[in-house]
Amino acid sequence: MANLEILVSELPTLIQSLKLTIGDSNQIMEQIIPINNAQEQLRNIKKLIVQELRLENVKNSAIATLPRISTVGVLFIPGVGLVDPAIAEKFGNSETKISLTDLHSKIDDWLEWGYFLQAIAADILSDVQLVNQLNSDILNLSISNQFQTLNDSLKIDLYLAKSNILKHQIETISDSQKQLLQLQQKLNYIFDTIKNSRNLLNILLGVSAFYGKSGFALEWLDDDHELIISSDGKFQELTDILNDCDYFQQQIAALILQGDTFSLHAEQALKKIEQESNKEAISSQKLGIVPKFSTPKIVRSVLIIASSLLILTFAGWKIREQNLSLTQETSAFVADDGGAIANFKSAQKLGMEAASLVQKPPHPLKVWQQAQNKWYQAIILLDKIPAKTSIYDQAKEKLAYYQINYKSISKRVLIEKKAVANLELAHKLATEANLFVKNSPHSQLSRKQAQNKWRQAINLLEAIPKSTSVFVQAKEMLSIYKTNYAGTNQQS
Repeated sequence: MANLEILVSELPTLIQSLKLTIGDSNQIMEQIIPINNAQEQLRNIKKLIVQELRLENVKNSAIATLPRISTVGVLFIPGVGLVDPAIAEKFGNSETKISLTDLHSKIDDWLEWGYFLQAIAADILSDVQLVNQLNSDILNLSISNQFQTLNDSLKIDLYLAKSNILKHQIETISDSQKQLLQLQQKLNYIFDTIKNSRNLLNILLGVSAFYGKSGFALEWLDDDHELIISSDGKFQELTDILNDCDYFQQQIAALILQGDTFSLHAEQALKKIEQESNKEAISSQKLGIVPKFSTPKIVRSVLIIASSLLILTFAGWKIREQNLSLTQETSAFVADDGGAIANFKSAQKLGMEAASLVQKPPHPLKVWQQAQNKWYQAIILLDKIPAKTSIYDQAKEKLAYYQINYKSISKRVLIEKKAVANLELAHKLATEANLFVKNSPHSQLSRKQAQNKWRQAINLLEAIPKSTSVFVQAKEMLSIYKTNYAGTNQQS
């Protein structure tokens, strides 16, 4: 048994090597060899365990007068240091004794995981398009780092700013908002790919786009068959990544609105500076001080004056004839422009209110619906702005932001609705289960029906995401329902 104990002492290192880092194709190929080596050592340990179990069985059968031992042979598995709760199942209970039978079963699980990793590696390497996409993803920042970079770019100081600085800041905000819009679209792709794909390789593409340069590794499949992934020392399930996508969508929406506010303040400050500059120029003219114009400005002014004189001389009669029509058109344009600006400001206000409502989720369904309605109203206002108004281009750009925000919020509304419906139906099923047991406590059929109700209720509660407002309540109910289910199961 001495050799077996030595090999078991190496288990923590072997188990930790059973993972596959996804990224550069060359790195994937290099990982196959250590996975194979780890599996070979696990198979050796398994052979020694089988031999030891046979020996124990022989000893037990030779001593007929002694009672048969229920668990034969135990080993002490050394600890693997601090293990994240999400990955604890992979290592089992460290620093504790384990029976040879249990260890034999555990090794089978580890071997199966190794085969799974090898199959995934082979599938990836055989797909040229997939390899190219993975190689492309590792050149980009992770979603978290992209968001942080854009967030930092919007930390602008509007005080004590000069005209040229303000103009530069306005351009910076505009560029950042365009990048935020692209990041929102990328998050939508990641969310849809991970949630809706039935092919694991497609899901890995979504995960790859999420982590970017940070990279990620496939660590384990837990008891619920949820894939556990590690990146930068942090372990996450796929559902955790989906929750992160939701979180970043909300943060980006708020950041875009913050950029709107900065732009508005910067434009107001710039306008004030220009007004003060004009006042100084007028004051200088009154005092007889000749303002210093650059040569190009003088040339443009002369050309404008000369053109005006020509028009007055040779086409004065035409101007008088069209004067009334021009005045009417101008009045109509001013009216349309004024209404468009009012609609734009109202839409901005609704957008800011919507973003403010959904800060720091989770929220009840009513709050998500209120935010959804505000985004919808804002979209309608922006969509009404005519193409010939001065605010049209800005409104069109804003409309694209708001439509993405509305789509994101609508998803949250659906998720929250489903969670609330699951909670209510689970409660109804639990009530029915209790009635079956209460009305016919000794009936096997009633207990069987109660079991089915409890199992359905448990499945509904387990499907409720952590990001919803009813998750905590569902978790509390789940504990009670599992206890009741287990009790009914024992009675039958």
